[in-house]
Amino acid sequence: MLNKLCLRDGIGLVNIVRKPAQAALLKSMGAKHVCDTSAPTFLQDLTEALVQTGATIAFDATGGGKLAGQILGCMEAALSRSATTEYSRYGSTTHKQVYIYGGLDTGPTEFARNFGFSWGMGGWLVFQFLERIGAEAAQAMRQRVAAELKTTFASHYTQEVSLAEALQPGAIAAYGQRTTGAKYLINPNKAGSAWSAAYDAPANTSLHCDSMAA
Repeated sequence: MLNKLCLRDGIGLVNIVRKPAQAALLKSMGAKHVCDTSAPTFLQDLTEALVQTGATIAFDATGGGKLAGQILGCMEAALSRSATTEYSRYGSTTHKQVYIYGGLDTGPTEFARNFGFSWGMGGWLVFQFLERIGAEAAQAMRQRVAAELKTTFASHYTQEVSLAEALQPGAIAAYGQRTTGAKYLINPNKAGSAWSAAYDAPANTSLHCDSMAA
């Protein structure tokens, strides 16, 4: 979804994925810069993409692990490569920011400080952001989403479940896997208990859920 939005608005975007299949999917959707963390050249690929786009703001859905620190390090490397000022032991003066908005990796956030002193890392939630920008700006965003709900902001779901169905063991096992390409939509107004019959499947049945935004 973010890829479609940035393409529409002419914003340079660097996509970071975890598997080659995810990279291929994004490229088929028109993404120009896609970096795969499983590739041996990931850091070099990311630095080059950052040189080309000049990106200094990132949103990280994984949360834990080394990715946030790697992004900041590659941002600093990209800035250093294109620097026109003299060397400083304190790094570049351009602020680099990573916002953590998810927790696909529940481990601690780890980083090595190889990105100078102009940087920031913190949490980000859409509801808090909408409160901060004020009612008028938030309403303008809602109106845009409503106007482009079937185009830019269109989503596809593997299954629509009610609140009651979401508490079934089969449902929890499905959306708890956090895999790409199988989002589940919880509809509080949906009645019935179809999940119990359709999804309380044996342990070896493949059920997938996606928590990542493309």
